[in-house]
Amino acid sequence: MRKMLRQTYGVLLGAAQAQARWEYQASMNILGSKKRMMIILACTVPLLVFSGLVLAGAEDMPSILGGKHAYSPAYYTPFIFGVSIAIGLAAGLITGCIGAGGGFIIAPALMSAGIKGILAVGTDLFHIFAKAIMGTVAHKKLGNVSVGLAVAFLVGSIGGVLGGGLINRAIYDYDPMLSDSFISFVYVILLGFLGMYAMTDFIRSYRSGDHGDAHGHGGKGEADTKKSLPTILQSSKIPPLITFDEDLTPGGKKIPALYVAICGAFVGFVAAIMGVGGGFLTFPMFVYVLGVSSFTTVGTDILQIIFTAGFASITQYAIYGFIFYTLAMGMLLGSLVGIQIGALATKMVKGIYIRGFYAIAIMAGFINRLFALPTKLVDLEYISMSKSTATLIAQAGNIFFFIVVAFFAIWVCSVFFRNIPKFREEA
Repeated sequence: MRKMLRQTYGVLLGAAQAQARWEYQASMNILGSKKRMMIILACTVPLLVFSGLVLAGAEDMPSILGGKHAYSPAYYTPFIFGVSIAIGLAAGLITGCIGAGGGFIIAPALMSAGIKGILAVGTDLFHIFAKAIMGTVAHKKLGNVSVGLAVAFLVGSIGGVLGGGLINRAIYDYDPMLSDSFISFVYVILLGFLGMYAMTDFIRSYRSGDHGDAHGHGGKGEADTKKSLPTILQSSKIPPLITFDEDLTPGGKKIPALYVAICGAFVGFVAAIMGVGGGFLTFPMFVYVLGVSSFTTVGTDILQIIFTAGFASITQYAIYGFIFYTLAMGMLLGSLVGIQIGALATKMVKGIYIRGFYAIAIMAGFINRLFALPTKLVDLEYISMSKSTATLIAQAGNIFFFIVVAFFAIWVCSVFFRNIPKFREEA
């Protein structure tokens, strides 16, 4: 049992790292193109102009986003736009510096700022879709795409997205507070599992004196999974069979389309429920479960992020009014800056410290969502607790979360600014 949990952690960690690599590549492609930057500026200027017009009547705006019916139009204040930039900046710093996990804090951060869970999920998905469209350079990044794998995977992912989106909306229609509780609970389970193993891994590495690679803690579980499960699945002869990796293996490898579609359905379902990029799970599933080469996986991963995030954000959230475009633009602006700063700063920091911050960041998100649950469960009358006590617990979780994120952001930025002369020398 312990070995299986360890393998699961290795796969999830590899997933977070793969997502971070894609985030970095997409951000650098945007920052390296004057045309793309002009498009972002053109989208941002109206928001900044409107901010000045809104200031006069800001006191009449609600203090939080979204009641049961308050989604169209979404309420807007300059403060909300500033918060979204700060959240994107923090997520970018974590992604760029740690190399994993930045996307995990976006939905908890948005919910902590008072945004309903379903709106946070939809907005995060749209932000990922916008970055994928603008940041992907197809002819340079798609690699060796297997059309068969891509089609089977996308068929499954579309089904998963429909299921995940339907569940999220159905729960919200039944009871908005139950929807927030459900999304928070999903994050508690995932972040609790990742945080526990990340912290254990950090403590063990620190005590053993393993202060090397910041991101090299996949463990033996990955190799074991790669040897066993892909071989079993590829030996199955359920038609239709998909041939892939012909350029790397004589005659290519074959696997039933059914298994690929099941993986796609799982990825789409998780993406639609949590608002995370589908690339978070695609890479480890292809490599460790299906046995696809990294070369072929890269192209399919990029394709599925575009289609899965786009299909989910538009068909499951946008048309129902569950996307706040101002927040998405603010997060995009912040993350572009944060990823670049974080990636440069990580060159000046020992790997062991980055691994420690990864564990702390994940645990902060876990504690934040865990402490938010009592308030929601009290409102649902599932537990007996005074409203004031539950609110105090939630506030403690929010304060701890934002202190950790702010401390990390300040630390990374200080490392970056102190070493600007060195970065210039390297350039």
